[in-house]
Amino acid sequence: MRKLDEILAFNEKFVDNKEYEQYVTSKNPKKKMLVLSCMDTRLTDLLPKALNIKNGDVKIVKNAGATVTHPFGSIIRSIIVAIYEFDADEILVIGHHGCGMCNLDTEQLLNKAIERGISKESLDMLYNSGIDLKKWLHGFDSVEESIKDSVKVIKNHPLMPQGVSVHGLVMDPVTGKLDVIVNGYDE
Repeated sequence: MRKLDEILAFNEKFVDNKEYEQYVTSKNPKKKMLVLSCMDTRLTDLLPKALNIKNGDVKIVKNAGATVTHPFGSIIRSIIVAIYEFDADEILVIGHHGCGMCNLDTEQLLNKAIERGISKESLDMLYNSGIDLKKWLHGFDSVEESIKDSVKVIKNHPLMPQGVSVHGLVMDPVTGKLDVIVNGYDE
């Protein structure tokens, strides 16, 4: 059975058995927080458990590396919406040790793209348009520095109101242990 078909078959039973009832909550985060986290699969269940957050407690935004790469991209937009529409007053940027975005081999990644059918001409067209794919895909050299950089972009955004604490943490993806890199209360 194909993956989508498996999901749809499970979902039909999930809804019919009213298993969703245990997850019913408001769209407003009870703890008035937003968590920016990496999309690493090891954090799917571990992160909420390690932070003692349950469905409805916080807004969670995930991307590769838990990074803010552009001050007017979708990550910042989500943060701004969480603050003004859902009264979030704390932001947690949580990276993790052993992140795949740390020292990502962009040459190897682009070779995989070619192996999967992306033409050399398409890559050349992007480069000739001024898009530095290697820089765009790079990630970061240090998870701690990346966290500091993302916190700084969020904190210094022109739409960021006073009184919102922005914290930066690094998580162990095995144990869930958190290390504070930036304590937003001290800023």
